[in-house]
Amino acid sequence: MKQILLFGAGKSASTLIEFLIKESETNDWRILIADANKELIDAKTKQHFNTQSIGMDITDQPHRLALIASADIVISMMPPALHILIAKDCIECGKNLLTASYADDTIRGLEQSVKEKGLLFLCEMGLDPGIDHMSALQIIDDIKASGGIVTSFKSHCGGLVAPESDTNPWHYKISWNPRNVVLAGKAGAVYLQNGKVVKEAYEELFDPNRAVEVNNHSHATYSYYPNRNSLSYIDLYQLDTAHTFIRTTLRDPAFMSGWKEIVSLHLTDEAAVYETNGLSLKGFFTKHFASLGLSMPSMPSQQLVYLGLEDDHTLINKGLCSAADVLQFALESKLVLEPGDKDMIVMLHEIEYTLKGIPHRIESSLVVKGEDHIHTAMAKTVGLPLGIAAKLILNGTISLTGIHIPIIKEIYQPVMEALKPHGIQFIEKEG
Repeated sequence: MKQILLFGAGKSASTLIEFLIKESETNDWRILIADANKELIDAKTKQHFNTQSIGMDITDQPHRLALIASADIVISMMPPALHILIAKDCIECGKNLLTASYADDTIRGLEQSVKEKGLLFLCEMGLDPGIDHMSALQIIDDIKASGGIVTSFKSHCGGLVAPESDTNPWHYKISWNPRNVVLAGKAGAVYLQNGKVVKEAYEELFDPNRAVEVNNHSHATYSYYPNRNSLSYIDLYQLDTAHTFIRTTLRDPAFMSGWKEIVSLHLTDEAAVYETNGLSLKGFFTKHFASLGLSMPSMPSQQLVYLGLEDDHTLINKGLCSAADVLQFALESKLVLEPGDKDMIVMLHEIEYTLKGIPHRIESSLVVKGEDHIHTAMAKTVGLPLGIAAKLILNGTISLTGIHIPIIKEIYQPVMEALKPHGIQFIEKEG
């Protein structure tokens, strides 16, 4: 019996856990799941006979090492900063590792050791990054194989709320790590447009007038903001022929307008200056505006009111906090997915190329709706690529070694094919 070890049972792990359990019944697997919250694991596994729930502190190195030593493959759904602890133990124990997070410099620094041990560390195996890479490279490689030359690449992705669950003035609800929502864009952005490198500061990003239309089952218009550094992907995708290259995040236009105001009011500042014990959300906003030399607005926006501008009842009680910490608390309190709510993933690739001197354009789009507040589209699109990749590694379909992201055919082709029966399938339109 092969053992799969999963670290983390949070929001994005629900579908992954269900997939692994279902596959365990026909593949003779045992699934070990470790998280600080054992009750959370039990709720998601329903204590299935092929699973073992392990409550633990991930920083407990002896316990962590013993678990990794007992596994045939390891999946980490922990916060990115903790992957390195697991990765080093995987090298020591000679175990393959999968994550949905970016292959950052700390992980890349292990490349020589990973190769020497003949291991595979497969990173960026989720939605974005993950499905975005795989779906884009499928198209790009096909274009190149036919003799085409890619001249423009634009890729957009957003974790959104489904229209039927859109009940607030932000037109948004939290379906993934709220801290990432709070801090998104703080480093600014850089991308290539019409042959010129464009740099945008944090304050410039959230422009509601930048729009893209998605025609997948139904028509919708979304705003987008550029991701941190699109340029680094030009070499990864081998698209030095492109005069435009940009990767973005999709949001409702109203969200963009509101977040632009959030940024201008310094509500994402990270200096811990507010004592929040006994402080209400209204009390925080009053203090924060006073620190900026502003008074409470006489005609506040609906969006700020919704986040607690006038809420004198909800107490923060988080000790010494930054404005960003309080904003995160407000988002988690006010923009929560309620039972029965559905989220939605939207992805769109816009690719222009020339073939025999004739210009062509492809739009490839994906729309996935969640089932409810637990079985979310985010959990599905992040978790399934990880589970499928684990299966393909265990059965020998993927036999690479080293540190990889899913931009090569040996990875993306079988994974994308296996995603189709789960409703994760792109619609392509040529124009």
